[in-house]
This record gives sequence, C-alpha cells and structure tokens, in this order.
Amino acid sequence: MSVLRIANCSGFYGDRLSAAREMVDGGPIDVLTGDWLAELTMGLLGRQLLKDPDAGYARTFVKQLDDVLADCLARGIKIVSNAGGLNPAACAARIEEIGARIGRPVRVAVVTGDDVTAAFQAARATGWDAPHLDTGAPLGAEPLLVNAYLGGWAIAEALAAGADVVVTGRVTDAAMTLGPAAWHFGWARDDWDALAGAVAAGHVIECGTQTTGGNYSFFTELGDLSRLGFPLAEIHPDGSSVITKHPGTGGAVTVETVTAQLLYEIDGPRYLNPDVVTRLDTVRLTQEGPDRVRISGVRGEPAPASAKVGALLPGGWRNEATFVLTGLDIEAKARAAQTALWAGVPGGEKAFDRVTVRLLRADRPDPATLAEAVALLTITVSGQDRSRVSGFSRAAVEIALAGYPGLHATAPPGPGNAVTVFWPTLLPADFPQTVTLDGRTWTVPPTPPTTAPPVPTPEPPAPEPAQGPTTRAPLGTVLGARSGDKAGKATLGVWARDDATYRWLRSWWTEDTLRTLLPETADLPLRLWELPLLRACGADILTYLGEGVAANHALDAQAKALGEYLRAKHTEIPTHLLPPT
Repeated sequence: MSVLRIANCSGFYGDRLSAAREMVDGGPIDVLTGDWLAELTMGLLGRQLLKDPDAGYARTFVKQLDDVLADCLARGIKIVSNAGGLNPAACAARIEEIGARIGRPVRVAVVTGDDVTAAFQAARATGWDAPHLDTGAPLGAEPLLVNAYLGGWAIAEALAAGADVVVTGRVTDAAMTLGPAAWHFGWARDDWDALAGAVAAGHVIECGTQTTGGNYSFFTELGDLSRLGFPLAEIHPDGSSVITKHPGTGGAVTVETVTAQLLYEIDGPRYLNPDVVTRLDTVRLTQEGPDRVRISGVRGEPAPASAKVGALLPGGWRNEATFVLTGLDIEAKARAAQTALWAGVPGGEKAFDRVTVRLLRADRPDPATLAEAVALLTITVSGQDRSRVSGFSRAAVEIALAGYPGLHATAPPGPGNAVTVFWPTLLPADFPQTVTLDGRTWTVPPTPPTTAPPVPTPEPPAPEPAQGPTTRAPLGTVLGARSGDKAGKATLGVWARDDATYRWLRSWWTEDTLRTLLPETADLPLRLWELPLLRACGADILTYLGEGVAANHALDAQAKALGEYLRAKHTEIPTHLLPPT
C-alpha cells in the first residue's frame, strides 16, 4: 500500500501498439493507463460517430487490450483509459467481448457525464454567448457536440466497486492518475496537496515517451532513441512520486526530461484540473538515481468553480496540393503554377474562404543531386462548399501537362477533408459523473467549489542584466524548450540548465524580446509566466493557431516545433554560460 505504480502505454491516438505489452511484461505495475484524447482526436471521433453510432472510441486501445487483458486480470493490474472517447459504452462492450472470447470474466466500468451538449444549449438559450476561453469572442455557430473536462473521482469509485477496467469519456489526462491514486490511498476530496501531487505525476506521464526523451531538446545526449521506454509513476501516500521506466528500455528519465514534459501545454503556475488546482511553481524535482526523478513539494488549491468545456463546431472543408519545382526560375515556376491552377477553378481564389500559399526552398545553385534542385509549392484551400473544395483537386490535376517544365506533385490531390473547430469555454463546475458497472448505475457528484481566494503567486525580483563578454550563438546552445497547442493558442516553455543561465533567461524574458525573436507573434496577445523552481519561463501565444489544429493552414499546425524554432535563433549569450568547445 505504500506505493502505487501507474504505467502509461499511450500518449495519443496512434501511439505504439506494442506499448501495453511492454509495460505489462517489463516490470511490476499496478495500473495500466494512457491518453487517447487530444483535441484533434475529439474531432476525428466525432466524425466517426456521425457516420456510425457504434464508433466514436479509440479502436487502438481495444487492440492493445486484446493482447494484454488476460495477463492484467491474472496479475491484478487495473486498467484505466479515456479511450472511450465519445462512445465509452461501445468501447466497454468490445472489451467484454474480448473477455468472453478468452474465457475470463472482466468487470468493465463505464464513466460518463462529460457530454454536456444539453446544458450548453440551455445556457445559450438564456443569453450566454459561450465566450472563447482565450479571446472572449462569442460563439457564432451551433456545435455538433460539447464535452466537459471532468475529474477522477468517478474513476476512484469505479475501482472501489471492483472494476477491472474503467473506460471513460472526456476526463482530464491527469484524472487517470489522480483517480487510481485517490482510490488506493483513500484520499479525501480536500486533500489538496496529495491530489495536486498526483496531477503533477499524471501530467508528466500522460504523453508517454515525451518523458523519457521524446521531443527532448538535448536528444543528442541520450543515445539511441529508436525504441524509447514508456514512463511509469510510483505514487506515494502523500502524493509525491518517482517518475521512472522499466529497466533496459530506451531513453532516459532525468530532471530535464521531466521538466520538459511539465512545461508542455500549460498556462502558467496554476494548472487547473476539475479536482484541484495544482501549483506548478511549487514542484521540486530531484534525481534519485539512474532513470528515477522524484516529484515532491507540490501544493494544491481547492478545485475551481468553473469547468472547461470543448464544443466541436463544423468548420467546412479543406484541401491541399503540393507541387515540386525543380532547377532554374523557381519563383517564376511558382507564379506559373498558381496562374494555371486558379484559371481552372471557377471563381479562382475567391471561390474559397481561405487560401494559403507556401513556397519552401531547398534548391541550391549548381545542385550536386536532384534533392538540391527542388522546392515545394503547397497551396491549401478551405471553405464551406464541399464541391468547390473537392473540385480544387480536379483543377490541380488538369495542369499536369500544361504547366511549368518539370511539373509534378508529391502525391495525387484528394477529395479534401471535413474540418471541425474546437471551441473552449467555461461553465459552472456542477456536472456529475455517472458510473455503470455490473448493471448498476450511480452518480458521482462534482467537488463543491470553494469561495476561498487563491494564494498569490510570488513575483521574484527581476535579475540584473548579465555583465561581461558575450558570444553570438543559438539560444538552444544553453536553453531547452517544449511547445504545443491548446485550441487556437500556442504554448511555449523554456528552461535553463543551471542557475546562472536561468538568471540570464529571466533578464530578457519580456514581451518585446519575444516579439523580436518570434516576429510571427508581433500582433498577437502574449501571456508570460515563470516557474523558478524549474528554472523555466513560458508564454501563451493567443490565436497563434487561428481556429485550432484542424482548421489552421500553418506548416506547424500544432506548434510542436515552435520551441525548436526559438532555440535556433542566434543572440548574444554571456560567454561564460556557453559550454566549452
């Protein structure tokens, strides 16, 4: 009872299928979990459900359980997953079918309550305009469905009732760690610090191998990354934890790999979850040994009075074609391609709500190989008229023999794809969850909100600018970064590798400097924050991704590379901070 070992086997819908088997066989674990529900995935599942009422869940999760369910039942390993998506009952039915086929009865609990479409519509009927969480803009369309981000107490009750597997709809990623921990240790709903510690651990392991070296700025220091091990969290009764991985698996668990994941897709020092507000500015990381990092000191505040909800809106249709331009006159060929293309589209560019043209130059003078002679011209269109967006492909194909010399495409243009827009907003946090197990259904109420004011976040004094000689070098020489998306907002976290570098980082971490380094943010709202105990600074860049991942035309549609873009920028760095050459 002193430690609960929670293993992750998925960081997104599409992660390594063998991970469940690796975590079950790699060493002792008590709970197998993972995350399948990115904002982009909710749109994908929504489109599936509209076509097939028996779809809408992550089928890869079922495939993984087909391999490991018998062993988990034999060893008493509990399974907790949000892979139920928009149809957890159908997902649970598939798991019960696996149990019947292998001759092992399996008790599958279904957690629902996240579908708040009716409550959302009722609120709008009273005049509430569903303001966007980041921009405050009113909602102008009717959503297809609306789901609330719910917490882990229904998971805890399902496990207490004897469930072998718990399948949920939309819960927060960290709820799948908090729920089992609260059940195992018997935490109360106001054990804020313990709950906050579990949320911190859950946030670290939720994205799988991003904790063990995946997407890590200093990846060249880790050796072979071909088969990174998935992480697990050893949760202790007070909510502290040790992040580790199974022996002999790839990658590493270090203070910096854990720091990188802690900075991923957060809004600042207060990490709001339905069950507790986790103070990330209190997190302390300690390297306890090889591949063992302790998380301690985490403080929690009472659960927020509002719940985040995500509305899925119909966003029209999108199509894209990429032309290869080779050799001489690249810019003239790009102009010729566009002229010919738009001549074949009724109405030309104006036929679409939005057109983005991107020319990526990889060509060089006097190329030594064909690869050094090419550039890529990508044209992306979107609009509400499906036939027009689909017809874009016909126009792109028709110029194949009538365009610039050497014309060819990276792939045949397709019919285009439906787009959904994720719209985040807030509603009062009064949504109960429902647990169904063994034919019995009961309700789990939400944590009552508190009126206690939050503890102020300390403002550390700004350090003096560094003195002494400087050398012009890439920021990534001394700084790591991790970036990502939350609806239309990009998140950016940057950390220093030592105290002196952190003081230098803080001395210039301002809106003006960021706008200079990242000119794409010149006219966008910025929210800056700091986590001194992690030697980290961060920024939320509002509207950087437009209407969100699925709808924007950006080359890096999820802002995954934003941090590495910043690290590539050259600036004057104090010479004494640079590593020896």
